[in-house]
Amino acid sequence: MGPKGQVVIPKAIRDRLGIHPGDEVVFIEDGDEVRLRRAGDVRDLAGVLGGVGAADQLLAERRRDREKDELDVRASGR
Repeated sequence: MGPKGQVVIPKAIRDRLGIHPGDEVVFIEDGDEVRLRRAGDVRDLAGVLGGVGAADQLLAERRRDREKDELDVRASGR
């Protein structure tokens, strides 16, 4: 992990998962591990969540959470 809290995803993994520069990803806590998933996988659940609006709403909430976490990290000096 870099000094700004950024993590580099190895190219072989990015290629295998189809992740490209600018793509959004979701980090999922799983006990003491973190899993990464393309944000597109969340959009695929639109029908389950009640339509595209619900999926977009979930993504916006995740984005706000991520931005808040980044601000918290910067404020703590980590």
